[in-house]
Amino acid sequence: MRFGILGPLLIGGGEATVTAGRDRVVLAMLLLHAGRMVLVDELVDAIWSVDPPTTARGQVQTCVSRLRRVLTAAGIPASVIGTDPAGYRCDLGPDELDARVFDRLADEGRSAAAAGDLRMARERYRAALALWRGPALAGIGGHRIRHGAALLDERRLVATEECVDVELALGLARELVGELSQLVEEQPLRERLRVRLIRALHQAGRPADALAAYRDGRRLLVDELGIEPGPELREAHQAVLAGDPRAAAPDPGTGRRIRCLPRAVGDFTGLRDVLDRVLALTASPDATAPVQVIDGMAGSGKTTLAVHIANLVSARYPDASLFVDLHGHSERGPLEPGAALTTLLRQLGVAGEAIPADLDERAALWRSELGGRRAVLVLDNAAGTDQVRHLLPATGDCLTLITSRHRLSGLDGVRTESLRLPTTEEAVDLLARIVGDRVRHEPEAAALVVHRCGRLPLAIRLAGSRLAHRPSWQVADLAARLRLDGQRLGELTAEHRSVAGAFQLSYDHLPEPARRLFRLLGLHPGDRFDAYATAALAGLPLPEARRLLDELVDRHLLEEPVVGRYRLHDLVREYTEGLIAELPAAERTAAVTGLLDYYLHATATVTAVLESPSSRQGFEPGEPGRPDLVSADLAGSLEWLEVERPNLTAMVRFAVAENQLRYAHLIARAAWRFYYQRCYHDDLIDTHRRGLAAAQQLGDARAVATMRNFLASGYFRADQQELAIEQLIALLEVHQRDGDQAELARTLLNLSIPYTYLGQFDTALRHCTAALQLRRRTQDMPGLSHALTALADANLRMGRFDVALAWGRRSLQLACELRVTAHRGVILTNVGAARVRLGHYRPAYRLLRAALIYMRRSGNRFGEGEVLHDLGLALYGLGRPDEAVRMYREALETIRGVGNHCRLTELRNSLATALRQVGESDEALRLFLDVLAEPATGRYPLERARALEGVGDCLAATDPDAARRHWQEALRTYRELDRPEQVRVASRLAGGADHLRVG
Repeated sequence: MRFGILGPLLIGGGEATVTAGRDRVVLAMLLLHAGRMVLVDELVDAIWSVDPPTTARGQVQTCVSRLRRVLTAAGIPASVIGTDPAGYRCDLGPDELDARVFDRLADEGRSAAAAGDLRMARERYRAALALWRGPALAGIGGHRIRHGAALLDERRLVATEECVDVELALGLARELVGELSQLVEEQPLRERLRVRLIRALHQAGRPADALAAYRDGRRLLVDELGIEPGPELREAHQAVLAGDPRAAAPDPGTGRRIRCLPRAVGDFTGLRDVLDRVLALTASPDATAPVQVIDGMAGSGKTTLAVHIANLVSARYPDASLFVDLHGHSERGPLEPGAALTTLLRQLGVAGEAIPADLDERAALWRSELGGRRAVLVLDNAAGTDQVRHLLPATGDCLTLITSRHRLSGLDGVRTESLRLPTTEEAVDLLARIVGDRVRHEPEAAALVVHRCGRLPLAIRLAGSRLAHRPSWQVADLAARLRLDGQRLGELTAEHRSVAGAFQLSYDHLPEPARRLFRLLGLHPGDRFDAYATAALAGLPLPEARRLLDELVDRHLLEEPVVGRYRLHDLVREYTEGLIAELPAAERTAAVTGLLDYYLHATATVTAVLESPSSRQGFEPGEPGRPDLVSADLAGSLEWLEVERPNLTAMVRFAVAENQLRYAHLIARAAWRFYYQRCYHDDLIDTHRRGLAAAQQLGDARAVATMRNFLASGYFRADQQELAIEQLIALLEVHQRDGDQAELARTLLNLSIPYTYLGQFDTALRHCTAALQLRRRTQDMPGLSHALTALADANLRMGRFDVALAWGRRSLQLACELRVTAHRGVILTNVGAARVRLGHYRPAYRLLRAALIYMRRSGNRFGEGEVLHDLGLALYGLGRPDEAVRMYREALETIRGVGNHCRLTELRNSLATALRQVGESDEALRLFLDVLAEPATGRYPLERARALEGVGDCLAATDPDAARRHWQEALRTYRELDRPEQVRVASRLAGGADHLRVG
């Protein structure tokens, strides 16, 4: 053995020594935790405890350098102490540290005792105890060292007690009395040692001394601790009084329940539904050798759950509780089935020489030994089906719980639970059980912590452990430490456990094709993706991409929340960032361009049928790099766009971040019509602002113009008319300089629209007229139809309904002649809106119903809301106010989802007017007042005037003076706008409430 810690620190055979105190502490810490990384912070804390100097980390490094020199001088390779970015680790063989040899010999003693071979057990125990040279790490101080040493000393006492049990069973009581008397003197309050002293004295024929030992022990317990002796000590006392030296004596390895489960956590919580289902399985009278598989991602709490269930059902399986770690995902590699069977057979007390070498014979012996026993068996951390097949019991008297990170689809006749993550409430409850009342006092911070832990139980435990050991921290302090993506995994570590380490083991066990795909998936900037995007990203055939995705799902490195859509858990995604950083530049570039190219051409294919040929003019995405992935079946598939919408926005940002600027503006352009029709204003603005910046950086004047034009459309739909005008004026100046007549006309038309909405009708008409003249001059007939439509819309909003109707009819006639369908719904809406306001309710209703079909077919929610509003006006005019109210409410919900304040204000006024007509004056008044209370309403003088008029109408019967004041203010605005409504309001002011009319 090269190192000794079972007594004073020992190196080699004792020929080398470490004299510097700090060096001794560092070496002691590394040996106490041999085989795992010891953080530099832990070493600093072990040396200084409080107030370490600012040079502490450097001094630790110096200590390690000196230790390596000492080891080299003693003939021990300096590489025994390995370096990690976060700390150091001491890697030793199984026989190089006395503590490891002690543990192995003690375990062999326990196995021999369980098998009934007491002489072999005594030999192994005594060999283990002979390694001790005194208290562990004697002479080295510090709270961390003393804590670790105390654990070693406790293991020595436990082994001593177990050895004494064996020797008492062998009749060696007289030889034990002296040793036990000394141990009891050193540990006077340790009841288990005193019990064994009493039994040894009793068996040695010294009952009086045995009773005296009991009395001394009881007195000490009462005087020192204020408690009475425990049941084991009382039983030994009663055996002496009864005069039976063998009464209440242990029988090592025989006649006792076999319990090999690891310690169950005391803070288990949540997963009540899973527990209920598994417990129902064990209670079923029809269950034949029930097997429950629990699979889930690394750190999801599979082992914790299995051990918890095994303890809950132990009363139903009283003979044995068995456990074996199959190491399916560990550094040592999966345990062979034969080795696992040996472990289980030894747990049942089968002697080593009785275990056959042949695997099938060993499995038969295992099933034979289980026959007639009622046992619960936990097969933890299985690598796959083949590893556990030979371990399954054959009778119905046993329950088997298997945990795995892999879905064991090859096992027949088993129940499977794919472990879900806890809910937020369950996760907070777990954190509270670990940390205590601080969590209950900061519920918002606690919810934030579990969210940033991805609700992963291992992450919550590690984060909670940090918080529990830092009483000065608040929960909010921990939440702040977990705030930044890319740094959370570094915070989620405690001693040898870490979330990143758990993920690493899963990654290491992947075959290389799946490992490569897993690395590349971290590049995808969206939250969810499908097999097509995956194939494009990884340069794989589609069937191979699907196969590898399924494999990653089966191994719980990937989630499939809905069929065909995949996602990486937040912490898994962060883990992949480290893998991405190691990608060769050429592989990364190929993956990025493949992904962006797929999204560009798939989006362009879908949106091609949503736009007119003229609007697509100049948009040249080129040929797709993967035509096999961009199917013609995508054309017009709005469902695909809805599903992929978050990814489209993410792809534009991703293209900018990866300096793929051409893809940034082209993907934005390809998605424009979808964003515009479906009223995804935020997405439209975000992507086109980034696309504009990319085009400007490239110096691509045509792309800059395209981005400005469509960015303005987003601002218009978002009711940010001033920003829309700003972009269009900049574009207008460019086209005036370059003389592009077609684009100049298009920009003039587009510029007229926000001016119309702002009530600047003269400016709007001037731009419309100029655009109309340009269209006629250039003989651009489709463009002429658009110009006529814009003129109809402008006159409609000015209240010149007859003029609007004339322009609308001409636009409709031209669109029909040209067979233009792209904006036919808008044309029909304008014609119907003009007619309804002229009192032509029945024909207007028919026109608007046709317009609604066009709007819904194209997915134009903004236009749908406008048509529903005008249908409400038609129903109102037809004397069907109840139906009008329903139509207005539907329109209001549609426009509310669109987010256009101007249209929302108009609808509230119309709905309030109809409500007053059907006798709902209170709700009508509230709506009118809400309109007036909105600060933004000041931008729309016409709607403000309508609201003022409506308030006057509602108050006319109860407060005539207030009604007149509101009518007067409305009249002033109508006159300023030269609106026909001024006649109606003037009539009311002249006649008062008696002449009140609604229309």
